[in-house]
Amino acid sequence: MTQISAVKLNTGKLMPQLGFGTYKLTPDNATEVVLEALKIGYRHIDTAQMYGNEREVGLAIKESGIPREEIFLTTKLNNGNHLPDDARRTFDESLEKLGTDYVDMFLMHWPLPKLYDGDFVTTYKVMEEFAIDKRARAIGVSNFEPHHLVPILREATIVPATNQIELHPYLLNKATWEFCRNQGIAVTAWSPLGRGRQFEDPTIVEIATRIGASPAQVILAWHLQHGNIAIPKASSVERQRENFESANISLSEADMEAIDALDKGEAGRTGKHPDEMNLIPN
Repeated sequence: MTQISAVKLNTGKLMPQLGFGTYKLTPDNATEVVLEALKIGYRHIDTAQMYGNEREVGLAIKESGIPREEIFLTTKLNNGNHLPDDARRTFDESLEKLGTDYVDMFLMHWPLPKLYDGDFVTTYKVMEEFAIDKRARAIGVSNFEPHHLVPILREATIVPATNQIELHPYLLNKATWEFCRNQGIAVTAWSPLGRGRQFEDPTIVEIATRIGASPAQVILAWHLQHGNIAIPKASSVERQRENFESANISLSEADMEAIDALDKGEAGRTGKHPDEMNLIPN
């Protein structure tokens, strides 16, 4: 049986290294897809206010029959909810939609320095309230660069438990990765498969062929062996299972170094740079 390792957070809590991402799952299919992921064995589910599927994710958890304490549940503050009263109100709404009285991780989805004059520290201090009253067992950030993290570390009381960033072989995001590690902040990779752009990379294909794995499994194994958390998304049961079984794969040091060398820097980024993100979803 596939066993998923966990990362020990700075709170002392364990966070499963391999999670299941729900980005782009709709209310029409989210419950069914998440339920299948839970049946396969995923115990770390990642959603967000922005995704519009919290209620359906919560329903899947309820229908699974798996005890709530066995599932690590993450959601995120939407970009339009940074003001203190909005953050408090929508956090309550997230708990109601998810059908739970706590989340294991609550993240600020983006820093939005251009929209809020860089005052994401005030927002983070509101999030600390949720950690203090235990309705968020841990809090963290997403898409934060070192220059965004510095004022939080200087002014806030609680060090972020994780920073969820775009990270894959074509974008190592090394400066942020190393900064977080040095500060005791776990690194979580969104888009860990780089939207599939690396599946035909000769280096990835050669390793996959040699060890009898899929390109996706090779990339996810690379994440796990680096000690990072990865949250791939997949709608089909076959792809969910394929991703899950990446935990059984071991890469050599030479293979790890070869994949590290694929880094393209900013040219490898598939999403918005954190300093440029200004989207306020409807």
